[in-house]
Amino acid sequence: MIKVDQYQLIRELYAVEGLSQREIARRLGISRNTVRKYCRGEVFPFEKSMRQRKPSVMTPEVEEFILQCFEEDEEAPRKQTHTAKRIYDRLVEEKGFTGGESTVRHYVRKMRSKPADAFVPLEYDPGEAMQVDWGEATVLMGDRKATVHIFCARLCFSAMPFVIAFPYERLEALLEGHIEAFKFFNGVPQRAIYDNMRTIVKDGWGKHVASEQKDFVQLKAHYAFKSIFCNPGQANEKGLVENLVSWIRRNMFVPMPKVNSFEELNELLRKRCLSYRNHIIRGRKRSVGEEYRIEQSRLIPLPKRHMEPIRQVMAKVNHFSVVRFERNRYSVPVDYVGSDVTVKASVFEVSIWYRGQRIASHLRSYDENAVSYRLEHYLPLLEKKPRAVWNAQPVRHAKLPTEFWDFARKLANDYEVVKLLRLMSQHGISAVLPAIQKSYDSGAYSYEGVLKHLETREGSQLTELPCDPVEIQQVDLRAYDNMVWGGESA
Repeated sequence: MIKVDQYQLIRELYAVEGLSQREIARRLGISRNTVRKYCRGEVFPFEKSMRQRKPSVMTPEVEEFILQCFEEDEEAPRKQTHTAKRIYDRLVEEKGFTGGESTVRHYVRKMRSKPADAFVPLEYDPGEAMQVDWGEATVLMGDRKATVHIFCARLCFSAMPFVIAFPYERLEALLEGHIEAFKFFNGVPQRAIYDNMRTIVKDGWGKHVASEQKDFVQLKAHYAFKSIFCNPGQANEKGLVENLVSWIRRNMFVPMPKVNSFEELNELLRKRCLSYRNHIIRGRKRSVGEEYRIEQSRLIPLPKRHMEPIRQVMAKVNHFSVVRFERNRYSVPVDYVGSDVTVKASVFEVSIWYRGQRIASHLRSYDENAVSYRLEHYLPLLEKKPRAVWNAQPVRHAKLPTEFWDFARKLANDYEVVKLLRLMSQHGISAVLPAIQKSYDSGAYSYEGVLKHLETREGSQLTELPCDPVEIQQVDLRAYDNMVWGGESA
């Protein structure tokens, strides 16, 4: 191929000066064939050839073998499929292939690449729709890395986003995510667009969804919106929110947020969603905030009362005064042993109710076979059975400071230890611990000594527990040996 300046000389000598091809070749020192090719301007030396040459080593037999490898991969585990290197090695071993590895790599890449899809550009009216999806991100929660699940919603007209983080993608999180989104938008869109998440879909998929989860149906009824489901694998049907998930990770989670709680993280995410109002999306004239002000007036008004984003089940309090919810257990006051109670579980709390009265609450555990005790729930029982205080699981799980146990071992009897636990339950460890230390330093190893120092500290007369509220009788300890040696069975 000749250079452009040579081509220019050939054309000028031929077209302008009218020289023969022989003379042009002599003057420029090039072959007459080259002059003949370019002198009339029929061929461009700088034009790239559109002809694609097929590698001679890629015979039909080789192509068939590669396609056979692809077919085998359809039945194999995802992590045990053919790589281009493995296909090349097999071709050499089994077919005597003489071509290069790069040739096979190029061909495999070409065969695996999917043709680009064509999408229809979509447009929505104000208040018409909202798209919803889940994503994951990593944060530094306290002193450790944690994966959080982010509920993402975006209004389709204004593209106004809402994001909130949860520990899991449970039903309660889905409900709370919707309710908090509606509060944030100060209204409800006419319909919401989803993929086929199982926290919503009970039976079917895409346009063939036959039934939805009961709690989600109740949510739709209360907030008066409709649901639309994308066909499987058709992320383009909810492209706004698909882009939002990746945008959230790149912008709101880079650098990795350092927070101490989900409350702190969600406050940070809320501020960043609000700041997005100033953003102008490419191709639009108005900012997201300006579009949102137009859309907000078209949203469905919020109901007078919001739903509780909870999962509610009935349970029975067993003889260890705990109720089981999912794979974990939570204590209630011992007075309710044998009772049927209602368990209400939100994302972060489990509360237990009896005949409309809240009788206990715990932080929700997502572990397996964990138990959450409240020491105060067992104090009435320990007052009747003080000998169990040293091995009682609720006492040990309270993780009392060593200063308490050092002092407790010097008390006259087990019942004094229980009375001291009652005092700590009523006034808090931080208030009682200094009084214990003063009694210890003065050699007054008694409940009364601690009570006296606590009264002095608080400057008021405290109501002392009666010294002998019950008659202590010898009991059969076999009834609660399980608690002493292992507690409630899993």
